[in-house]
Amino acid sequence: MQEFIELLKTSPALSVLPETFADELSNIAQPVKLKSGGVLFEAGDPGDGCYALIEGTLKVSVLSVDGSEQLLAVLGPGSMVGEVSLLDDRPRSATVTALKDCKLAFIPKTAFYRFADSNPVVYRHMLSIVAGRLRTTNDALVARSFLPLTGRVAQTLLQLAETFGKDLEDGRILIHYKLSQAEIANMAGGARENVSRVLNTWKREGLISRISGYYALEKPSVLRAQAKL
Repeated sequence: MQEFIELLKTSPALSVLPETFADELSNIAQPVKLKSGGVLFEAGDPGDGCYALIEGTLKVSVLSVDGSEQLLAVLGPGSMVGEVSLLDDRPRSATVTALKDCKLAFIPKTAFYRFADSNPVVYRHMLSIVAGRLRTTNDALVARSFLPLTGRVAQTLLQLAETFGKDLEDGRILIHYKLSQAEIANMAGGARENVSRVLNTWKREGLISRISGYYALEKPSVLRAQAKL
């Protein structure tokens, strides 16, 4: 899978792996296509391997106690999905759904174990990848518990900028994914009306803007300060 080999070189999550592993990993990776709206896996499914997102957009969500959907993350190309399953035998903890048509590479757990047993350094790199994901999740939980709504919205926009960000001049960042206010509110854990007021205030203050339907962070440093406790 040539596309997967290229992804290994450019993905922030995967580029930590030595280049010599690219061919071996591509040999065990299986191509997967998922139409927009399709479910990659659901919470409770067996964790039989992980996926690397080559093309498209995925959302990660769980159901709250009242049955409503809680959006945890929106993922773009270069992201890993389900990597925790490589390190434990527990079922999937969230549901992953395609927001756009997706191309992925699936790495079966059994094949990964054979590869990693022959190259033990891979385990260290996978722990680093999983630790990064857990740190992001922990930051989000802390934010929901202690940050005011403005801080949670700032953190949500900054996290999306890490995945979909394109650098503009003067340190500005374009989030190259069209977000609805409802999606931002869901991820930030706030009512859409309240999040709308925060976003409109930031527009007036020049902290964010809209460019062709995309959000742009005009003053990322100010938003980073708001996202901290």
